[in-house]
This record gives sequence, structure tokens and C-alpha cells, in this order.
Amino acid sequence: MPEKTLAEGSRTRAAAIERVEASPKRWWILAVIAIAQLMVVLDATIVNIALPSAQTDLGFSDGNRQWIVTAYALAFASLLLLGGRIADLFGRKPAFLVGVVGFAAASALGGAANGFTMLVVARALQGAFGALLAPAALSLLNTTFTDARERARAFSVYGAIAGAGGAVGLLLGGVLTDALDWRWTLYVNVAIAVVAFAGGWILLGNHRDAANAKLDVPGTVLVATGLFGLVYGFSNAETHDWDSPLTWGFLVAGGVLLAAFAWWQTRAAHPLLPMRILLDRDRAASFLAVLITGAGMFGVFLFLTYYLQLNLGFSPTKTGVAFLPMVGALMVTAQAGTTMLLPRLGPKVVIPLGFAIATAGMAWLTGIGLGSSYLGAVLPQLIVIGVGLGLVMPPAMQLATGGVAAEDAGVASATVNAMQQVGGSIGTALLNTLASSAATAYLSGRDATSEVVRAQATIESYTTAFGWSAALFGAGTVIALLSYRRGAPRQDAGAAPVVHM
Repeated sequence: MPEKTLAEGSRTRAAAIERVEASPKRWWILAVIAIAQLMVVLDATIVNIALPSAQTDLGFSDGNRQWIVTAYALAFASLLLLGGRIADLFGRKPAFLVGVVGFAAASALGGAANGFTMLVVARALQGAFGALLAPAALSLLNTTFTDARERARAFSVYGAIAGAGGAVGLLLGGVLTDALDWRWTLYVNVAIAVVAFAGGWILLGNHRDAANAKLDVPGTVLVATGLFGLVYGFSNAETHDWDSPLTWGFLVAGGVLLAAFAWWQTRAAHPLLPMRILLDRDRAASFLAVLITGAGMFGVFLFLTYYLQLNLGFSPTKTGVAFLPMVGALMVTAQAGTTMLLPRLGPKVVIPLGFAIATAGMAWLTGIGLGSSYLGAVLPQLIVIGVGLGLVMPPAMQLATGGVAAEDAGVASATVNAMQQVGGSIGTALLNTLASSAATAYLSGRDATSEVVRAQATIESYTTAFGWSAALFGAGTVIALLSYRRGAPRQDAGAAPVVHM
């Protein structure tokens, strides 16, 4: 019977996993991979805070400015599943090392950019090598942490990086821009990469769990072009109307291509994204949680950065420091959520609770005004949001990749990254559009030449973005409550544990 054969194979694989001894260097390996992954996460925001300086130096227009951010997002999102499968097929250590070296080289190219085109190309190359590095790094932990308790601690570290990396990027970007030059927001990656490469070369072992499989070329083309269309369409929504063909045309094309990809995966002999990864109930719920979190977090980082700098007069460095309390709260609850609460209460309690807390924090943040202060109207809310996100991101990412067979480790990690990246793109487009509409509506019928009126219009745009971010987190609360299984998380007996950020 096929079911009996499958069950016996599952028990055999599970027994083999149990016999794997934990690496004595596992915590050093975690540190190395964490450093590399932090480099990738930082670059989603570290350049943002240096954009005004780069624009002045290189002389590109406001309309072109978005491409410094979009080029990275497009390459990263489009190539993630390919990068994850390459790591599974050809080995995770070489994929990790090539990713680190390529990312560093692209960063050096961007730092030395003598014009807009060179900088955009460098950012796209960063995204491409990041798409190889991220899933390779995370799936390497599959064979490093075999004990459930230690794996939970590793998840708390990576969950903290995922949630706090954007805020750390703002801080580091501000410090480097103020103290040195905008180019150092890119050059700093070279120094980080040297440490990651040396540690990876010495400590990491190579694994090719899917070495007998083949690359799904049609699936790769479909998912890469589909994700490109989706991210590009949402990016165009920032600079074009939603009824522009450059917006809805690419969104429709991306959706059609992704639907064709899903159809093809049910028929391919060696699918790029096996359907077994998507069919587990807790895993599917976790993918949605990561997507919603990526969309909602944008309201915290972008619009609060605007408010702190433009309304409260914070410097780039001071702005980055202002986010640190949220980072600290997130790290504390990440540890508690993955190691204590999730095993006892299960995801049906922990993740909806985290979303609900984050919803309350974002809703509270809508109370900012022209006369508000950081200590009274921003700091408490940031701490509450950090507590909430710490209960969502690490547990959701753990469940999204837990119970995945070893040969699917890289592509499973890549899928979570893709969900987070697409969520961020949706948040960028949606919240920017809503914020701009709110500012325009406030100015209608008022004296637009008045500084007070214009300042209040910007406050309206920020609070609208925060309100919609709260709505996204609120939707996450309901979806998580309805989607997750009751009780402690389950894990397929035939699957290897996989760690993701």
C-alpha cells in the first residue's frame, strides 16, 4: 500500500534524524549565519535613510529615487525560490559562500557608484545574491540544531533579526550617513561579509539533500516572472495611479503567471515548490501570518521615520536610536514566545495574541499630533508593537518551515522570505496610496499655503497609515485564530526540522 510505504519511509527518516548528533560548534554556526542574514535584512532599510544624501551626490531625480529600493526588492523577491532550490540541489555551504561573496562585491560596486545607473545595477545584484544567501543560510541550520529546545532558541534569535533588522538598518544607516558618508551604508557590508565568509568556510558542513533531483526550469521561469510582475506592479502604484496599465497590468500578469506556476507544480516531475510544503494547515497559516506582518510593519518603519525626522526634528542617528526600545521588546518576547509559550499554548493562542497586541499598539500610535512628544506619544506604542511582533514573527516562521523534509529545506525557507517580501511590497504601495489620499483630502477646502495646515496634512497621512496597519494586524488576529490548529505544534514524523529567520 502506498500509504504504508510512505509511513515506513517517514519513520526511517525520522530515526535517521534522531541519530544525528548535535554539532559541538552549533552556537558558533548560528552566530555566523545570523551575521550573514542580518546583512541581508539590513539592506532592506539601511540605504533608505541615506537616499537624500545619495540623491544630492549623484544628481538623480525624485522620480528615479524609488528604484534604489525597488531594484533590490525586485531581484530578491523574484529569485528567492530559485536560490532556495539551488542550495538544495548543489549544496548549501557553497551557495552560502557564493551568496556572501557576491553580496559583498555588489555592495562595493554600489558604494563606488558614479551615477544612478551603476547604483541601481548594484542594488539589483545585491538582491540577486541575497536571494541565494538567505535560504542557504537558514536551511543550513536544519542539520545544526536537532534538539527541540535549542532549535526554539535559535528561532528566537532569527525571529528577532527578522523583526528588528529593519529598525537596526535605520539606526546603522543614520550613524554611517551622519559620521561618514552615504556610501558607507553599502561599504559596511564588505566588512560584515568578511566575518561571515571566514566563519562559514571554517564551520559549515555541506548538505545536498536534493542532489538526485533536477531543477524545474519552467517552474523557475513562471515563479520568477510572476513575483517580478507582482512586486513591480505594487511598486508602480507608488508613482502611478492604480488604474495605470503599469500598475494593474503587471499585477494581473503576475497573478496569472503565479497561478500557472501553481498548476505546473502539480504536474512537474521535480517541482520547484512541492505542494506538500503548502498543504499543512499550520504552515499555510504561518505563510499568511508572515505576509500580513510584512505588510503591516511598513507603517511602523517608513511613516514613523518621516514623523520623527520631519515633524520632531530628529537626526538620522537619533531616529534609529528611537526604534531601539521596540527592538528590545521584540527580542525579549521572541525568546519567550518560541521557547516557553508556543510549546505550551500552541499557535492558535500565541500568534493571535501577538497580532492583537500589535493591533493595539498601532491603533494607539494614531493619536500623534503636531504637539506630541516622543516619550509620551511614540515610545510606549513602539514597546507594545515590539511585544506583539515578538509573539508573531518567530513562532510563525518556525511553524512555516518546521516539519519540512530535508530535501525541501532551502525552498521552504525561500517561500517564507518571498511571503515577507511580497507583503512588504503590498504594504508599501497600499499605505503610501492611502496616506497620500488622506493628505490630499485634508487639504481640500483649506488654505494649502499655511504651514500649520500643511503640517497637519502630513499628520493625517501618518495616522491614516498607522490606522490601516492596525487594520492589517487586526485581520491577522482573526485569520490566525481561525486557521491554526488547537494545541501544541505538530511536526510530521518524516520531516527534518528546518530553521528560518
